[in-house]
Amino acid sequence: TGVPRRIADGLAQSGIQAEVFDGVHVEPTDDSIGKAAEYARVQGPWDGFVAVGGGSAIDTAKAVNLLTSHPGELMDYVNPPIGAGRSPAGPLKPLVAVPTTAGTGSESTAMCVLDVLAMKVKTGISHWRLRPTLAVVDPELTMTLPPEVTAASGMDIVCHAVESYTARPYTAFARKAPEDRVTYCGANPVSDLWCEKAMTLIARSFRRAVHRGANDVDARSDMMLAATFAGMGFGNAGVHLPHANGYPIAGRVREYHPAGYPQDEPMVPHGQAVSLTAPEAFRFSFDAAPERHVRAAELLDPRADCHGGPREQLPWALVTLMRDIGIPNGIGAVGYTEDDVPDLVPGTMKQQRLLVTCPKTPTEDDVAEILTRSVTNW
Repeated sequence: TGVPRRIADGLAQSGIQAEVFDGVHVEPTDDSIGKAAEYARVQGPWDGFVAVGGGSAIDTAKAVNLLTSHPGELMDYVNPPIGAGRSPAGPLKPLVAVPTTAGTGSESTAMCVLDVLAMKVKTGISHWRLRPTLAVVDPELTMTLPPEVTAASGMDIVCHAVESYTARPYTAFARKAPEDRVTYCGANPVSDLWCEKAMTLIARSFRRAVHRGANDVDARSDMMLAATFAGMGFGNAGVHLPHANGYPIAGRVREYHPAGYPQDEPMVPHGQAVSLTAPEAFRFSFDAAPERHVRAAELLDPRADCHGGPREQLPWALVTLMRDIGIPNGIGAVGYTEDDVPDLVPGTMKQQRLLVTCPKTPTEDDVAEILTRSVTNW
């Protein structure tokens, strides 16, 4: 698209030397982040960073900023139990995020997500110091996104908003010293506002952005705002079970090559991975916060109250949306069968930073049942 070079040229006109690194991996890995950080070390030192792209670019920049600002290896900072969960000892360099997809909300969050290749699991780093200093959110940068990428990225927004809205309330968490508090603190009055607004924008514009996105600036604007707003919501409240399930689904992919994405290696885009078990996950968590689930369904689709009783309203709204925008029909459509469920469950259970936010704590058997029921969603 030429956007990174235009930004670098603009910086040069203001007397700021900038170099473009274009080696970001779609769905970052520990290997790709390590290579990016080494490049930055060799070419640096740098006074700051500008991340131009989707969540992959922004998350890579967050990790590079961390690893070039403080000593230690990547796994020192990765969330436990996969990594050591070390906190940065001090501030990071300024980071400006310029998102070019409407999805992750990484421009407004304190999280960095990556695949650990040897463990075949997706995990992350969570700390408030990772949050970008500034975000430049321009919907015109998303006008050329393929519909498949628009759909997958948009489902990440949906899951961010709904998971945060239905998360365990912040009052349920024990009070801790500030330095010991997790980044995710549970659903709270501030995050609720961001999530409700994000769901309203999704209901108005998501389908239009997928089907008419090349010519619909208003729909693209709504989705860009929804991504940032949902990032503000889940960046404080936290996501839970659909994201926890999505990490091993993405991490253990074998042969699936999604349309609209690079075809050189198999992958399940993050937004697809987190959405594939969402209908069943919200059936599971319904009892812990029924009014929240019903309200989320009403915000996503006012027709949801007509189908199957309160427990089924949110799954119905999600499945209807997913079918309309071409999301794969369950984990079976991305290459998994019931026989793979025992291999996926441990990857979910490793995501304790996410599961602690789930309003209803799942057991291994619960996760296995959710995954099994999600082989197909309709």
